[in-house]
Amino acid sequence: MSPGLVFAIFAVAALSLAVFFLFFYRNWRRRRELEQPFPAAWRKLLETRVPLYTRLPKHLRTDLEQRVQLFLSEKEFYGCDGFEIDDTVRLTIAGHACLLILARPYSDFDEIRSILVYPSAYQVMESRQQGMVVDMTHQVRAGEASTIGQVVLSWHDCERGALSPGSHHNVILHEFAHQLDYLDGSADGAPPLSGAQAEHWQRTMSEAYRHLQHALRHRQTSWLDPYGATEPAEFFAVLTETFFQQPGHLFEKQPQVYETLCGFYRINPLDYH
Repeated sequence: MSPGLVFAIFAVAALSLAVFFLFFYRNWRRRRELEQPFPAAWRKLLETRVPLYTRLPKHLRTDLEQRVQLFLSEKEFYGCDGFEIDDTVRLTIAGHACLLILARPYSDFDEIRSILVYPSAYQVMESRQQGMVVDMTHQVRAGEASTIGQVVLSWHDCERGALSPGSHHNVILHEFAHQLDYLDGSADGAPPLSGAQAEHWQRTMSEAYRHLQHALRHRQTSWLDPYGATEPAEFFAVLTETFFQQPGHLFEKQPQVYETLCGFYRINPLDYH
């Protein structure tokens, strides 16, 4: 065999391997992962830690299990300040996070790589610049999301939201909603949409956001956690919490907003509450 032919064979093999890893390896790996049975112990944890799971029809329970299975195989969990990660922590976080993509493509979470978990609320230093002066301030947080594929959570707040399914706050839903918002590269309260759906979203959400701010300015009863009025990105995240935790309340107070979220998440939580 001539050297030229050997080189050509190796070149074709190398190119084929590169194409496989670039375009097919991820899907192949995921198919292999889903061939493994879903552990019975994980199913029991979902039943106790993700209350909505038990009310889903069988096909949606299976869909959620598959997303959780992929999530746990691909995302790294890190305990902070001495916190130990166990299956309860991992299943609680993965189960609630994957509710957001239960009827959406799993690829929406492709950019998420790591989840950092503190035992409780944690402090961060934040810089604020006013003119030539830069101030450093301490902030206490229950969670945060970032554009670098990292989500930070307080386990105390995760557990409180998971065990109180009818409450208005769930930090897991909140922070992973931010990750969906980041899909178009910016946290602006509008996840990637196009055409008529984008126009409808902008019109409906802008009106509801102004309504919330107006109610708070005039000391009226707020139909949403006031934190949602701080900026559009927080409005979307807080709406997502309410959509899954208190769908009846949101539908009663803002039916157009509720229907818009049904269109985005492709699921109607009222069907299972």
